[in-house]
Amino acid sequence: MSQYRAQPDITAPRPVLIMGGPTASGKSGLALAFAKRANGVVINADSMQVYADLRIVTARPSAADEAEAPHTLYGVVPASVRMSAARWRELALAEIDRAHAAGLLPIVVGGTGLYLRSLMQGLSDIPDIPVSVRQAAMDLQAEIGSPGLHARLAAIDPATASRLHPTDSQRLIRAWEVIQATGRSISDWQAAPPTDVPTHLSFTTLVVEPPRPHLYAQCDRRFLVMLAQGAEQEVAALMAQNLDPVLPACKALGVPEIAAILSGALDRETAITKAQQLTRNYAKRQLTWFRNQMPTAVRLDSTELASEGVFAKFYDRIMTGMTKNIAKTG
Repeated sequence: MSQYRAQPDITAPRPVLIMGGPTASGKSGLALAFAKRANGVVINADSMQVYADLRIVTARPSAADEAEAPHTLYGVVPASVRMSAARWRELALAEIDRAHAAGLLPIVVGGTGLYLRSLMQGLSDIPDIPVSVRQAAMDLQAEIGSPGLHARLAAIDPATASRLHPTDSQRLIRAWEVIQATGRSISDWQAAPPTDVPTHLSFTTLVVEPPRPHLYAQCDRRFLVMLAQGAEQEVAALMAQNLDPVLPACKALGVPEIAAILSGALDRETAITKAQQLTRNYAKRQLTWFRNQMPTAVRLDSTELASEGVFAKFYDRIMTGMTKNIAKTG
């Protein structure tokens, strides 16, 4: 059994294993298997699994899984907080450094492409947005709705508006506040070369990509499992906090539909069907993102790893590739 050990040469780039993929693809289970075998720590890169209030609805690793190997950045903020990619990146880099100092292999796993890209490639140097400007953007979205905000954004920043969905309130608010505060579109800022690329790290990237029929069936099945595990009670507790509905946690997959069941706005069967469809749509968008943004990553059909022998061969392949990556960047 090969295990990661701390690098003796402190000047050499330190290894980080990135495991991306769509929701319900099996990447969390694979990350745990790698962590147990490689003396690793699993670091969350899912923008919804950071919220403490939503263990069931976001399919966070179970307490039993967390007992088998170290897990970090799961459930680290309340639903009332808006976690940004910049803040997550800061926390993730600290956890990676902490893992290396302890001789552990950092295994960053999640389906939030923005998080993974920000970690590996750095972030655009967008200035901090004044609280007053951010609040004004949120108030405007609440007043005219996301489609209305999308139309206004298209009038002054057509390039950004063309790549945002008219109902994506979080990204629309972000694009609006940036152009209002800085006079430059968020697309212009993002096109500028980042200045904080982590050159002290060597990334090995893996994308978990099962066949679409299997993936979509898993999406449908997992939502039913969530309901059986108490997702309705979890969402009821979230609603009882009377949070701003534009907060990311309030828009997590399944939350609006379960809330509609609880309020009587939708019957149970209709809500389940809608939530499953939205989850499949999201998984499809994630597949597209990973194919376009991480084209050189190792692709894996997670359904092929049922036997220990097949997993062992794949594990050895990834660990060997990691060693080669370090040699190239060192």
